[in-house]
Amino acid sequence: MKKFIENIIIIMVLTVAILFSYAVMEKKISGKSSSEFINFLFNTQEKASDNKNTDKTSIKDSIEQERKQSDTMDYKAVWLSYLEFNSYRKSVKNNNEKNFRKFYKYILQRIKLLGFNRIIVQVRPFGDALYESQYFPWAACISGKQGKNPGYDPLKIMTEMSHQENITIEAWINPYRISSGDSIQSLSKTNPAKIWFSSQNTKRNVLSYNGSLYYNPSSESVRNLIIKGVEEIVQNYDVDGIHMDDYFYPAFTEKNVGTAFDAPEYEQQIKSDMSSTDSQSFSSNKSSNEISLADWRRNNVNRLVSGIYKAIKENNPQVTFGISPAGNLDNLRNDLEYYVDIDTWVSQNGYVDYLMPQIYWGFTNETAPFDKVTDEWAALMKDSSQKLYIGLQLYRMGSTEPGQSDKKELQKASLLKKELSYLKKKKKIEGYCLFSYQYLDCRNKEYHFDAEQFSTKRKKLLNQIVKSLKNNS
Repeated sequence: MKKFIENIIIIMVLTVAILFSYAVMEKKISGKSSSEFINFLFNTQEKASDNKNTDKTSIKDSIEQERKQSDTMDYKAVWLSYLEFNSYRKSVKNNNEKNFRKFYKYILQRIKLLGFNRIIVQVRPFGDALYESQYFPWAACISGKQGKNPGYDPLKIMTEMSHQENITIEAWINPYRISSGDSIQSLSKTNPAKIWFSSQNTKRNVLSYNGSLYYNPSSESVRNLIIKGVEEIVQNYDVDGIHMDDYFYPAFTEKNVGTAFDAPEYEQQIKSDMSSTDSQSFSSNKSSNEISLADWRRNNVNRLVSGIYKAIKENNPQVTFGISPAGNLDNLRNDLEYYVDIDTWVSQNGYVDYLMPQIYWGFTNETAPFDKVTDEWAALMKDSSQKLYIGLQLYRMGSTEPGQSDKKELQKASLLKKELSYLKKKKKIEGYCLFSYQYLDCRNKEYHFDAEQFSTKRKKLLNQIVKSLKNNS
């Protein structure tokens, strides 16, 4: 032990001697006075410490820069649906502009904290509007009764406040859906659907199917109404985009597909050999009776989509137009539902700027596994000029409903992180959107979103997801 201590003392003496020698040399070279020796000695140690801290900072900055470069997801959005507006209206004592601004400011600040840069707000949920419209009545979800003016313009406020927070905003419309019930009498007296239905000449512009009301997709008057409704949004509001989801045609069965909904209009057009105007919508060398009912319905949707795209670009080329169709491509291409001509939209210009398929399943889903469906979309749009974003299933997280083949995965907060990591590996995919906002805020005690009614276990899982998003924002 004594020998060990002696060795330590010798090392310390040698170290001091070397430092003194170095100081003397530095003095001779740089002209330092002897009185600066102590300062020089300690400054040398401080510089070494500073260099060490600088290295740490550089490494940290380098890692952060690398993380940002590897994250190609420029589009990080969340849907804000009519359900959240319903919750707001029911939760406030006074539904006025001041309280609405407070509500929306809270949402903007929260999504910014979680790393989102875009919000998609539902402004035409059931043939009614969350803005002052020349064509559609005020929305029931914001005022409590369809046609009742809430006393302020929600869309105007939301565009203004979003841009103040550097959040991009898209106006989300449902084109054909009128109501989730089939009562015409429940509609506002100024609702165009009610007005049309009251006249025998225009009654078929409104169709009832499976307990819900829809605008007739085959009607030119309907098509013009929807396009005009989009035009007024682009002309009157500073929105960054127009957005539609997967609500097009409802689903039919093998038994009723040839007779239900707008099938009579199809038969009528065949019998009358169609007008020359409508014939031009198809091929110049194809007569009306050569087109199938399914393709005729797809063409009805195509005419609406291309008409909306044209109207948007003629009014403001900077405003984007995107659609979020159902995620399963097999379903989109079948002849019983949707009638979305997805292959035309991704191969031709003049329809959409982006597509956002709703891939609402886990990796273990037996029918539509997340990775398989995602790969199919990436392959489909590999050479397309349209952008590809992905809609994700926040609302299913923690769900214990029976019959879900990916039920176990849905109980893991890590599923969303795993899905986002998978998307980042796909060069074509440039962003995502979560459905919907309320599932990011399920413990909110002020606005009482529907998600507040979830089990404690499910809310805990959703909060774990929120924490993960916050840490990675």
